[in-house]
Amino acid sequence: MSNQTAFQELQQAVARKILGQERLVNRLLIALLADGHLLVEGAPGLAKTRAIRTLAEQVEGAFQRIQFTPDLLPADLTGTEVFRPQEGSFRFQAGPLFHNLILADEINRAPAKVQSALLEAMGERQITVGAQTYPLPELFLVMATQNPIEHEGTHPLPEAQLDRFLMLTRIGYPAANVEREILHLVREESRRAGGNAALALVKKIPTPVVMAARREVLDLHMAEAVENYLLHLILATRTPERYDPALAGIVQYGASPRATIALDRCARAHAWLEGRNYVTPDDLRALLPEVLRHRLILTFEAEARGETPDSFIEQLLHRVPAP
Repeated sequence: MSNQTAFQELQQAVARKILGQERLVNRLLIALLADGHLLVEGAPGLAKTRAIRTLAEQVEGAFQRIQFTPDLLPADLTGTEVFRPQEGSFRFQAGPLFHNLILADEINRAPAKVQSALLEAMGERQITVGAQTYPLPELFLVMATQNPIEHEGTHPLPEAQLDRFLMLTRIGYPAANVEREILHLVREESRRAGGNAALALVKKIPTPVVMAARREVLDLHMAEAVENYLLHLILATRTPERYDPALAGIVQYGASPRATIALDRCARAHAWLEGRNYVTPDDLRALLPEVLRHRLILTFEAEARGETPDSFIEQLLHRVPAP
């Protein structure tokens, strides 16, 4: 079985357990293949935790859930030096970030010091405690969640940390017929011993296979015309008036080169999961809102008129000519 087929089957199997959230499952796999991190916004109870836990059951690696709270300390994530009286010395005790798949639940509830500790882990794939720096595992994915309907006691993520997320995905309530299927699925799982027996969907994918799949994603063909389209989409966020004078004054800060890299890798992973060995403009269009919406800062005047990053991105897609 090829790596591509194995990941396609994994996506289908996980989607059968995470009903009504096919987009979330797909974006999780894209983040895994693109070696990035995923920020998910959605109301409580929409299977965000269940999604990454189910994925973690099928990927060879350690999973850790961290509940972010206002009293959390950086050492609660990174670990700390612990004194060993019998040895008369300090020894580093690794924290929960030294796992492969991390669920940062309600990430915006943690204070700035904790955010800075997570920023280094996500951006540099390392953790510094005192004068010592420790590398994180090669396979390292953070899926963070935010509750968009409750802001009391939260700390908005700084732009520098938002930029470290490959994508920002928003999920909503499932349709009525899907909710009925969810009800039946949960009932069936509750009848089984332990309730979690159904999570063993397929044979676990080893870490070397994930790394090989990432190399295949990077080797996908992207025509020069498609690459130019990608660059124009990003450049249009910085000087949108070049594409339409009506877009002038909407964006204060456009997307950085990190967004260019993110869109390239996400589009490649999207095409690879679709079973293709080439990237199309549709791959770019499908992922552009999730790659850009957390990276754009609009002007005060634009926000006062009701403009949002999503509405601006939609206008870009209509004005930047596709090949």
